[in-house]
Amino acid sequence: MAISYNKLWKLLIDKGMNKTQLGRAAGVSTSTISKLGKNETINMESMMKICRVLGCDIGDMVEMTEEAAPQ
Repeated sequence: MAISYNKLWKLLIDKGMNKTQLGRAAGVSTSTISKLGKNETINMESMMKICRVLGCDIGDMVEMTEEAAPQ
């Protein structure tokens, strides 16, 4: 299984925010935002901060997907 933050990016578009604005508003580092962009895991505290800013639940911004087969 892999993580996808596609729901988060759609949510940001709906809220009229970009990644930089999200990072500042949530008080998370640029490296955390970078990890999100690469569909890497981040800590739960950062997830909660982002949810608080966006007024959403974790399931509204992340989903589990099937991993692509290694090449």
